Amino acid sequence: MEPDDDMIDDSVSTEDDFYSDYYDDPNDNDNDYYSEDDDDYGLVEDDDDDDQNAARRSQPGFTVLKEADIKQRQEDEISKVSTVLSISRVDATILLRNYNWSVSKVHDEWFADEDGVRKSVGLLDRPVVHLANARELTCGICFESLPREDIASAACGHPFCRACWRGYICTTINDGPGCLSLRCPDPLCNAAIGRDMIDKLATTEEKQKYSRYLLRSYVEDNRTTKWCPAPGCEYAIDFTLGSGNFDVSCICSHSFCWNCTEEAHRPVDCATVAKWILKNSAESENMNWILANSKPCPKCKRPIEKNQGCMHITCTPPCKFEFCWPRELGILMAIVVVGIRDAMTWAASPSPLFLNHSGCYVTVMVRLCLGAWAEHGERTGGFYACNRYESAKQEGVYDESERRREMAKNSLEKYTHYYERWASNQLSRQKALADLNQMQTMQLEKLSDLQCTPESRLKFITEAWLQIVECRRVLKWTYAYGYYLPEHEHAKRQFFEYLQGEAESGLERLHQCAEKELSKFLTGDGPSKEFDDFRAKLAGLTSVTKNYFENLVRALENGLADVDSQAAAAAAAAAAACSRTSSSKSMGGTSKGRVSRGKGSFKSGGSSRNVE
Repeated sequence: MEPDDDMIDDSVSTEDDFYSDYYDDPNDNDNDYYSEDDDDYGLVEDDDDDDQNAARRSQPGFTVLKEADIKQRQEDEISKVSTVLSISRVDATILLRNYNWSVSKVHDEWFADEDGVRKSVGLLDRPVVHLANARELTCGICFESLPREDIASAACGHPFCRACWRGYICTTINDGPGCLSLRCPDPLCNAAIGRDMIDKLATTEEKQKYSRYLLRSYVEDNRTTKWCPAPGCEYAIDFTLGSGNFDVSCICSHSFCWNCTEEAHRPVDCATVAKWILKNSAESENMNWILANSKPCPKCKRPIEKNQGCMHITCTPPCKFEFCWPRELGILMAIVVVGIRDAMTWAASPSPLFLNHSGCYVTVMVRLCLGAWAEHGERTGGFYACNRYESAKQEGVYDESERRREMAKNSLEKYTHYYERWASNQLSRQKALADLNQMQTMQLEKLSDLQCTPESRLKFITEAWLQIVECRRVLKWTYAYGYYLPEHEHAKRQFFEYLQGEAESGLERLHQCAEKELSKFLTGDGPSKEFDDFRAKLAGLTSVTKNYFENLVRALENGLADVDSQAAAAAAAAAAACSRTSSSKSMGGTSKGRVSRGKGSFKSGGSSRNVE
């Protein structure tokens, strides 16, 4: 990167290697770009081997819930509502379901208007229909008269035979979670059907389904809990609203954003992630590629990629329009694209869709026309020497279309640049995860035996790999951040690219140390005297990289606000200096106003590193 101003050049010249300064003298805070207290970011060796799963299940701001935890919470809340409101557990469950499992909301609504709540959720305090003391009753669905013991009814009292009840309940449960809002079969009755009727009339399989739907509703209807989105994971995350940071980590090792449920994406906000993912998956980039590399048939408007053949092109049936399409360079084959989804796949599989009059592939020569072939001849410079493009271009006919085509090409090149690096870091992260798993399952034990060191003292290697995985994720999303960084904010863009480059350089140094330098200790025949030096180096690089990336994330989340304040301060200083210079000249003074170029600082967490 070659910046337009000297801000970054001077900073690079004064410090050739930012990471080297950090690592060589960790106690020197004068030149630390991002410096924090050592207690916060230093690598602390802990001899106690705590259970990692237990540690992850209770993190500040969120809690990982297993199925047993969800059931226990659900039962506790049902009991609480049942006790406070003096209603049955079945009715308490119906209430909580209708108010998204919010105990406080149930209490507020109930004590504010009990009758209104009962009416809205279908909880009746007395039957609507009083059954006669007859030995036989008529079913309200099949209209058969059956013995009283074969008739069942909900709280409303409407009589239906058990066979009709079973068919009604079975159909509703098999239709999905809507069975949790089951109402009386009578079309004019709003009475809710609770779990007591399900347990009495449903089959064992249907009861299990109903219980599963009820359990899932506790997570899916509750605004503070969500399922982990990792494939096959059955854990849920209970999040403390207002915690600020939405990144959470499940026991299954999947990290994701609780707000949007996409993978963890700091320092990029959820809206930017949504735009980036949509851009990666939508047809917009295919259309950009088509616009940049093809032109439409003048008649049917189907896109054509031209790269071989003569200038006389005949479109494929049913169009068959003959037109002129010269080109400045290249002799390749022309293609018509119909209903494509992947422009790259289309470009990689050409087919002879355009034929010239001799039945051969279409060839293209020089310049651009796209006019009907019937209008070509001697007056256009000959059939194969069309000069209409130059005259049309001089008249400005093609200026707008060419400008749009050039913009599309530039946009595609920019997107490709950022996407390739985004995807590359994603692949590197996946490889690092695989290496971490291999290290934990196989290599740590081997290394412990070779170096005669207990595995508890090799935690620094696992921590290094975990840091590499996290930094790859952060670095990946910085490319999405850079793509949407406004082009006109030159100072921010230059500074961002400098920070990104330093982060990538430092991460590569850590990755190489954990991967390459560790390998020689795994292939040795016994303990190495250099292992302690390796431990110190890897632990130091891990600490420095963690410090840098955490502060980088905070800086980007703040929108590089310090760059704006720095630019504003510099502009104000320059304006004041100019004012003083003008005053000096107007008074006829001999002294010259001088503007000194001070050092601006980019701050994070109260610390700063000066940048010229």
